Amino acid sequence: MIQLRKIIAAVCFILLANIGQANAQSSRWQQKIRYDIDVTLDVQLNRLFGTEKIRYWNHSPDTLKRLFFHLYWNAFQPNSSMDARSRDLGRHSYRNDKNGNPIPDWDARVKDRISKLDSSETGFCKVDFISIGGKKQKTILHETILEVVLDKPIPPVTKNSGPVLIDVAFVSQVPVQIRRAGRDNAEGIRYSMSQWFPKMAEYDAMGWHANQYIAREFYGVWGDFNVNITLHKDYMVAATGELQNALQIGMGYTPAGYKPPRPAGEMLTWKFKAVGVHDFVWAADPGYVHEKTSVKNGPALHVFYKPANASADSAWQHVLFAAEKMLPYIEKRFGKYPWPTYSFIQGGDGGMEYAMATLLKGPGIGTVIHEWMHSWYQQLLGINEALYPWMDEGFTNFAENEVYYYYLKNIAPESPWLNAAQKQQAKNELAGIDAALPFKQAGEYKNYFNLAASNLQEPLSTHADHFNTNVAYGISSYSKGSMFLTQLGYLIGDSIRDVALLDFYRTWKFKHPDPNDFIRIAEMRAGLMLQWFRQYWIETTKTIDYSIAAVQEQDGVAAITLKRNGLMPMPLDVLIVYKDGSEELHYVPLDLLLGKKQNEGWMKRVEHDAWRWTHPEYVLRLSRPVAEIKEIDIDPTQRMADVNRKNNRLVVP
Repeated sequence: MIQLRKIIAAVCFILLANIGQANAQSSRWQQKIRYDIDVTLDVQLNRLFGTEKIRYWNHSPDTLKRLFFHLYWNAFQPNSSMDARSRDLGRHSYRNDKNGNPIPDWDARVKDRISKLDSSETGFCKVDFISIGGKKQKTILHETILEVVLDKPIPPVTKNSGPVLIDVAFVSQVPVQIRRAGRDNAEGIRYSMSQWFPKMAEYDAMGWHANQYIAREFYGVWGDFNVNITLHKDYMVAATGELQNALQIGMGYTPAGYKPPRPAGEMLTWKFKAVGVHDFVWAADPGYVHEKTSVKNGPALHVFYKPANASADSAWQHVLFAAEKMLPYIEKRFGKYPWPTYSFIQGGDGGMEYAMATLLKGPGIGTVIHEWMHSWYQQLLGINEALYPWMDEGFTNFAENEVYYYYLKNIAPESPWLNAAQKQQAKNELAGIDAALPFKQAGEYKNYFNLAASNLQEPLSTHADHFNTNVAYGISSYSKGSMFLTQLGYLIGDSIRDVALLDFYRTWKFKHPDPNDFIRIAEMRAGLMLQWFRQYWIETTKTIDYSIAAVQEQDGVAAITLKRNGLMPMPLDVLIVYKDGSEELHYVPLDLLLGKKQNEGWMKRVEHDAWRWTHPEYVLRLSRPVAEIKEIDIDPTQRMADVNRKNNRLVVP
């Protein structure tokens, strides 16, 4: 009987442990949506006329009394919130250009341009009606947000109920391109159609995310899109998803040599389908060149660009070559790309990521990689960019730097589209990265140190639209966000961090994770406590600064007093170089970790008792006398974001 009770207890423990692990992982409901959109673009009037048939599954436990739609293009009107915000930021300057002239803190693409638009240049999205069950619903316009007051609340979906059916009719005017979307951009692309349709706002455990379109960023409901785009037959269209009527269209979507029948009239309808995405983008131009290739056991890759000159055209061809070669490495490091296509489309005002596509101003490989890596964090994981811009942009920046290094080392030297001078430039850039510490991420540290030295830094937990300055948003979200992962690598080991990133992908793809979800993955993989690190690095602007305060002889051996000058505590790697040429790596864990990181293996280490975060000083005792020491170096890999590295190294006289 005693043995039976032990067995039963053990089984119960295992079941409870598994339940606890599942709950800690990803048991989170998700809303679901399906859009069937028919839209016609009048290229003379620059107007869109469209209808949407929406199926919406309310998987939440809540009964919804209202719905919210994004009408992004309403931002492109004089005195809009986007216009006012940009002009207000432009009144200030926090840095100078290379000639010493002050740089206004507005987005250089927007500036005060919206305020100067006339009625033919503005953008708008006007919803004619929204109906459910054939009955028009009351709507209230809040600039770029349309509130729908439901006559009948939408209860949670049950096994006996299906989605609610919503009909939408709208008309929009395509603005001149100012930010992301628009017509007739500087490169001569006729239409860049992003944020173009009335889009349902996301509803999750935090409630509705009905953010005005001020500057950035985006968040959406997972779903499927069937989009029919009708416009003049001379235009080529690049878009999210797979073209369903390629044999009717041709234009590079069919095998070489195939010539589809031309339509009798002036218009042509393109039919696209995309499954498991939360956005849809398209671009159109009569002068596009369309090139494509495929990755073995992977997606079809497309490039759309307007011919300019031999050098520029080769650069776009190089994008296609490099993308095919990069994807296996990307998937090995960050997880498999799950969709059947990806398109690199000339048509942006820099670079901007969307589902299965990116809009690009030009073929610069760094931007190409960055926007493509957003497919993992902005699209595949669906991180809320507005609330956690550092997580989306920062993780993407980190991945970009890793992939770009691989590109320089393995792909650029072999590209048939690069000339000898370009290959030498890539080789020189690679050598510069190899010479820099911390490896591959040196630029992010430089940006962060500059921000930390200013009075502009704000917590990373700040909403994307509510940073006081654009410069603080940019460096915080991109560079300090990227350094979240380099600091994590310092805390738990780079290899363990990399495995945690893959675990994060496998556990949370298509589930809208938040920062705590990632930290829990890292904690479970490393066996260490990390919530304190998230709180310090994300929710405060406290900085790291350690120094060597004193070196003394005690009982015949060296006693090194280490001092924490900054307000953020960290564990320490301390390298001791002796005069006989030998070296010792000493590891001082932090008590907040409640453990020690594994030895990363690049040299043997001596482990010490934990440094209590409440104590500003720590005495590191060696086994050899002071007279034998040549040099002491805190953080020899320079991964720790110590804002004053001058006091990290001491040469002992």
